[in-house]
Amino acid sequence: MGGLRELAVPFVVPGPCGVAIRDRLKHLTPQDEMVLRAVGAHQGALASGDLKARCADGLEHGADTWAARKRELTARSSSRIAGAITKATHDQWALARRCQAAHIQKLAAGIRTLRHRLSLPVGAPGTKRAAGGYRSKSEWFRKSRRLAMLEARHAAAVAEWQAGRVRVVRGGRRLLNTRHHLTQAQLTEDQWRERWKAERWFIAADGESGKRFGNETIRVTPDGKVSIKLPAPLAHLANTQHGRYVLTSTVAFAHRGADWADRITANRAVAYRIHLDTERGRWYLTASWQRPVIRTVPLETARARGMIGVDTNADHFDRHGNPVGDPHRFPYDLSGSAGHRDAQIRHALTRLINWAVRAGVAAIGIEDLDFTTEKTREKHGRRKRFRQLISGIPTGRLKARLVSMAAEHGLSIVAVDPAYTSLWGAQHWQKPLTTPHRTMSRHDAAGIAIGRRALGHPVRRRTAPPPHDRSDRAGHRTAQAGPGHRGREGTRPPTTDRPPGGLSPNGTRTREPSASKTVRDAPSTQQWVQDSFTHTG
Repeated sequence: MGGLRELAVPFVVPGPCGVAIRDRLKHLTPQDEMVLRAVGAHQGALASGDLKARCADGLEHGADTWAARKRELTARSSSRIAGAITKATHDQWALARRCQAAHIQKLAAGIRTLRHRLSLPVGAPGTKRAAGGYRSKSEWFRKSRRLAMLEARHAAAVAEWQAGRVRVVRGGRRLLNTRHHLTQAQLTEDQWRERWKAERWFIAADGESGKRFGNETIRVTPDGKVSIKLPAPLAHLANTQHGRYVLTSTVAFAHRGADWADRITANRAVAYRIHLDTERGRWYLTASWQRPVIRTVPLETARARGMIGVDTNADHFDRHGNPVGDPHRFPYDLSGSAGHRDAQIRHALTRLINWAVRAGVAAIGIEDLDFTTEKTREKHGRRKRFRQLISGIPTGRLKARLVSMAAEHGLSIVAVDPAYTSLWGAQHWQKPLTTPHRTMSRHDAAGIAIGRRALGHPVRRRTAPPPHDRSDRAGHRTAQAGPGHRGREGTRPPTTDRPPGGLSPNGTRTREPSASKTVRDAPSTQQWVQDSFTHTG
């Protein structure tokens, strides 16, 4: 099979390493909201200044500059708040650095594609692996101009990368650009400004093991009372001793509340974050903590009780890689806001996991998809609908959600190479499984291919046709018995214990033998006699 790339080996995806739960802060008084807004604005300004200083340090950042920034923040807040702000700053700078590297790789991929297509004659046909030349001279000229633009962008991005400069917007670049498109976003200027301020607030605190209830800055007691250690300039707003402010609202985590209660009772670290949802006008408290790294089960253990192969649809497999039952489809709608899209994904995954638990399998097989190189405008420039389709597939979020949700039900996730699953699934499984009462789609067949690959079986459902002769030089069959298996060239045993053509164990035949209609089929005990010709007058 020449021209096919080598397939990666399936592997069990590691489980999640953290937990986050959220509850609403209900019945806050105007004084409570005023204090929260004041704390968020003050600490948000400190976080913005610290991020600016960190970006100015660039690659010259070290322990000394970190300590100097933390000392400056401690004088204007507290030591714990300064530590939380500097940690958040470093995480944000590191994320911007990774995004910058991904942007450089994307530009380099586009430049390679453009150079290849510009090097071909105009109208040269493409191949299955690479695009051909451009359609006309005018298109060739426009793409040559775009190549020069991408090369300039790439050079500037590489220079910034080498100098350690990153571009970060606290509050989000998308929300910043929304300021110029308020009509399309259906927002007024006041609504946008309120959302912009809320996104730039900073009301968060890292947990500390050994401290009371696992956090000294934002403390939540087992009965749900929330108190905040106010920064030094806002200490006059405290309503209790030691510069703390106790909110009138209480929280009760419905999800994982027992786990959270066990942690704070044992004074183990729990991080908290308070934020405002400006669209709903609600305040929320998010609690998060690290969990021990879950040891992934061996691949053979994950395969032992069967597998569910997930493409756009899901299918259930037994241990031999044969499909069992009808395929299931779990649709989701990715239109609308980000919250709606996230809810749709969670709802579809919940139904998938519940079905997997009812089926009694131990693992779910998914494709290890990465569309980074497929989203470039230069590779699929004319196929806008295809590019929109690829960009709309939430591969990263889908995998992260599935891994975390499946771990709670004791399910393992097996990632497989996505190469040729749709092609081979349609070739070997779509038509054989189609019946008058069941229509198999290309996605159903791809789910079968994914499940078989996750189980370690080839996608082909049967062996290749026999060679032109019986000699070994043509090779052995590909998908069944190996060359060293005894009896691989022998005939199959009968389906029952009676010899071929004999009676069944009960001594009766299921059907009467039909009379022979040819001389060749006559029994050897009979003799054929030629009668004399009939005379006619």
